[in-house]
Amino acid sequence: MRRNTFGKLAVLALGLVLFSFVLMGLSRLVVSADTARLLSAPTMLTAGVLVVFLTGQSVLAVTGVRPLEE
Repeated sequence: MRRNTFGKLAVLALGLVLFSFVLMGLSRLVVSADTARLLSAPTMLTAGVLVVFLTGQSVLAVTGVRPLEE
């Protein structure tokens, strides 16, 4: 994986987490708290999967198994 791509995916993961919290907060103004959690769950799950993937890539890069390309 290229360093540039890794950085973009990290920013995307952070953006998804922030979007999920904003979505849950704003939707609680209109619908119940349980429905707001259901609405924000897919974005938080996607962000979580992306963070786990990036963590795995960084562990592989640090150990030298699969280094990040320039």
